[in-house]
Amino acid sequence: MEVSSKIPHILKYMGSKREILDFVNLAVTSLNVETEWFCDLFSGTGVVAGQFGDNYSVLANDVQMYSSVFSNTYLTNLDEFINEESLKDIIDEATFYRNEFIRVHPRLVFEYPENIDFHTFDDLEKRERQLIDVNFDMGFHLFAKYYSGTYWSLDQCIWIDSFRAVAEKYKGTSKYFIILSSLIFAMSYMSQSTGHYAQYRDLTASNFEDILSYRKRGILPYFERKFLELIEYRRNRDKRMHNITTMDFEDCLRIIPFGSIVYADPPYQSVHYSRFYHALETLVKYDYPDVKFKGRYREDRHQSIFCIKTKVELAFTKLFKGVSNRNAHLCLSYADTGMISKEKILDLAKRSLGQEYSVNILTKDHVHSKMGRSDEKEQEVVEFIINFRKNDQPI
Repeated sequence: MEVSSKIPHILKYMGSKREILDFVNLAVTSLNVETEWFCDLFSGTGVVAGQFGDNYSVLANDVQMYSSVFSNTYLTNLDEFINEESLKDIIDEATFYRNEFIRVHPRLVFEYPENIDFHTFDDLEKRERQLIDVNFDMGFHLFAKYYSGTYWSLDQCIWIDSFRAVAEKYKGTSKYFIILSSLIFAMSYMSQSTGHYAQYRDLTASNFEDILSYRKRGILPYFERKFLELIEYRRNRDKRMHNITTMDFEDCLRIIPFGSIVYADPPYQSVHYSRFYHALETLVKYDYPDVKFKGRYREDRHQSIFCIKTKVELAFTKLFKGVSNRNAHLCLSYADTGMISKEKILDLAKRSLGQEYSVNILTKDHVHSKMGRSDEKEQEVVEFIINFRKNDQPI
């Protein structure tokens, strides 16, 4: 199978496979099996699911709800009525909601003047963060209340809430996913954090000018650019049947069609994705959750057993057994910096899969972004995909 034109980027994401889709494609192709269904078990940004959507019926799964937005964006066929005129209408609607918010709350407008000094800026940011204690008199104010003065400014948050209100009007249609994906893209390029939402940066004299530059970014150029790119990418794609789910991986493996190809890219490290992308989960759910700590995390954040040292072996055992129970084939992505070694993975596979699967290992040198988690921005790793093909050959 040839890899099609590069899938559009939506979100900077830890462990994204967008840059090595050729390698993933090579692994899937080398399985050399005929099947209708491809399951992307930990779909994340949905790029793998999207890449294989023209060649298979795809089941794209991730326990995080924001992931389903990306998979739907890449896999949904757009109707002919989503065009540049649609974009104008969406922006007009968001502008209406934004202006209405300001009209109802005229005292809550915080402006960043052209020559603002450090201390004035710091005071403004602190006052914005205090809005979490304000009772607002209208709907769709979640980001203005929870996140002003953190990852985004109040004005940016008002725009986020306004576009989210517009998206809700189109829920149940393909516009809903395109709007949210374009909004998430814009949010990531306006945020003053380091590419994720684990924490926003504390203001210092040395980063003052940089944070200010992010505060002055407007949402519309980013939203417009991504919206047009996504509708062009998705138009006239193959009309295959796809299924997008938000389940725990064990539940998903119970429902995959027999003989499917399962692509599994579980977390490699002890950091939970729900900590780094909690704001996106809140954007999609829009449920005004209880939040805690500086990062304003959701209290109900998902904790993956692949990220827990005492449970990671159990996690892989559950994965292998789930695959075996459906007579499926498995492409398992992992890296030499993961929680457990390749040798241990193979040992666990042998115990669970027995003699019914043959094994092939593909490797690739790769660079992982650390997304601001240390002074080093990148880390060289050996990425490997272990293919487990259901057949009569011994493992």
